[in-house]
Amino acid sequence: MVQSQPSLSLTVSRLAAAGGVGVETIRFYQRRGLLDTPPSGAGIRRYGPTEVRRLRFIRQAQAAGFTLDQIGELIALDASEDRPRARELAAARVKALDEKIAELRRARDALQHLARECSRGRAGPCPILSSFDT
Repeated sequence: MVQSQPSLSLTVSRLAAAGGVGVETIRFYQRRGLLDTPPSGAGIRRYGPTEVRRLRFIRQAQAAGFTLDQIGELIALDASEDRPRARELAAARVKALDEKIAELRRARDALQHLARECSRGRAGPCPILSSFDT
């Protein structure tokens, strides 16, 4: 008796829905080598829990700010269990995020200062508008 494989039950559209992306995103990830393209059985490709996990990993890594190239490297590192390199990538990402946070804080502080100056109601152009004009 031949049994169907329950682990390969999702069409590409259902995989996309499970990962919160569009079908074209799935295809793009496949072209980039981030997701495998399963063989076509009866004209329809079937995906399973492994692909759903991989897709969610990609999305979460993107949310953490990793590039697709870095995500590809993380996927390869997972297969090789190269923890030192994975930690190195994560540390570099944390450093970049810290720098971005500092930049955003400086921008917020500058804008708060300009808003206070603008609220003082002095005559002349608004300091906020003037600051963007220079």
